[in-house]
Amino acid sequence: MSGHSKWSTIKRKKGAADAKRGKIFTKLIREIMVAARIGGGDINSNPRLRSAVLAAKAENMPKENIERAIKKGTGELEGTHYEDLIYEGYGPGGVAMMVEVLTDNKNRTVADIRHIFSKYNGSLGESGCVSWMFEKKGLILIDKNGVDEDRLIEVALDKGALDVKDTGKDFEVTTPPSQFEEVKKALEETGFKLNYAEVTMVPQTTVKLSGKEAEQMLKLMEGLEDSDDVQKVYANFDISDEEMERLSA
Repeated sequence: MSGHSKWSTIKRKKGAADAKRGKIFTKLIREIMVAARIGGGDINSNPRLRSAVLAAKAENMPKENIERAIKKGTGELEGTHYEDLIYEGYGPGGVAMMVEVLTDNKNRTVADIRHIFSKYNGSLGESGCVSWMFEKKGLILIDKNGVDEDRLIEVALDKGALDVKDTGKDFEVTTPPSQFEEVKKALEETGFKLNYAEVTMVPQTTVKLSGKEAEQMLKLMEGLEDSDDVQKVYANFDISDEEMERLSA
């Protein structure tokens, strides 16, 4: 499992998402607004908006908040204009990183991102410096406890999954972005327990980290995700489960 996915599952166990619910709502509202502005306010014909609304519902965002964000995006209500940007750079040990942001002030955001990178032994790079290392895919991790692997493979592949792998701790299901929702829904309805499910940037290779570099990497992830303008952070680090647990305790 790529590092940022492992990081997400550990954060969820810690309950960090609940502690920062207000910040999560802010990020989700921005995504809904931008998705509606770019592709229109109909979730049936706008896949990005549909994904954003499903993510908001998963966080128990009130329906009226979602509807208001859509209307701000389509221009029915007045709202801030956010720009959709991706920054690329390197973390400790040469880890490749991609940072998705939605901002109303590009100069402020790039200064903030550069400062966070440098604070934790990373560096902001040029556009295109690491994006070639990542591929956009749906990634679903299934709890192995009591799972019928043959049935899992049958359901996943029938709905368009690319692959199902046994990672030792989980079953990892990868999908094309377009089939992610259909595969996820089918797995849930069949009764499989999902530990992680997201359309993400999956790295082709990973960089093993330990000790001080691993500690700096997790602090860099936290620092970036704590920025109001940052939506998602992708990285190709590989830190052992035991060290991830210890450092994030």
